[in-house]
Amino acid sequence: MESTRQAAQAAAFRQLHQGPRILVLPNAWDAASARVFEALGFPAVATTSAGVANALGYPDGEHLPLDDLLTVIRWITRTVRIPVTADVEAGFGQTADEVVGVVKRVIAAGAVGINLEDSTGPADNPLAEVPVQVAKIKAVRAAAASVGVPLVINARTDVYLSNVGEPQSRLAHTVQRLNAYRAAGADCLFAPGVSDAETIAALAREVHGPLNILATRGTPSAPELERLGVRRVSVGSGPARAALTLVRRIGQELLATGTYTSFTEGSMTYAEANQLFADFRRS
Repeated sequence: MESTRQAAQAAAFRQLHQGPRILVLPNAWDAASARVFEALGFPAVATTSAGVANALGYPDGEHLPLDDLLTVIRWITRTVRIPVTADVEAGFGQTADEVVGVVKRVIAAGAVGINLEDSTGPADNPLAEVPVQVAKIKAVRAAAASVGVPLVINARTDVYLSNVGEPQSRLAHTVQRLNAYRAAGADCLFAPGVSDAETIAALAREVHGPLNILATRGTPSAPELERLGVRRVSVGSGPARAALTLVRRIGQELLATGTYTSFTEGSMTYAEANQLFADFRRS
């Protein structure tokens, strides 16, 4: 992607976090799903680490080879014209320098934003130390500036998602982490694992930047999240898992009755699917 266009996309994507409406951000797992979301009118699209990994035969959690992830990001950014933000999990590296190397490749693949989480994986040490994560965010911010792309960093903490600490301590712990990440240069702050309105409202009040909430079962609607002060809602691997569920339903119907209702009723036509990509050009 031409650098000035990419920089303009990054600036436009950042502006979407400033309102006046909440940014409803769908998560794609391949070029086709990204194109469907674009055709519906979404102003930007994100990737889902789990959806991309599963689509290529891997479980989530940085098991997908980095080169394969970069290929998918490149396919998506070549297929859609809207800004693309990439889920890079914990950055596919232990040190700030390693994460910077990955992020530069993500930018080169055409993305204008990233999700960067503080999850480490081990149950006995689930989150990175705050100074370590702060150093990564600062390094990524500087690296993006050095290549002329004002990358939109969505800094994620998994305090709630990983049930870190006693329940009564999680709000303060999440706020402390997200505000440290904001001070380090993050543009948006992500707290997955929260779905009750009271906690969401408290986070929106106390976090010093745009708050991103993950939509799951029981999460307030996007208009309600907007009322609570949330600036961005994303859907994670939900659509990808729903698509897999439909594939499973199709298979079950074929095996059980040999009929075709699950993929013939309500589906887009062959012509409609092809038309989505009629002006697709590889560059």
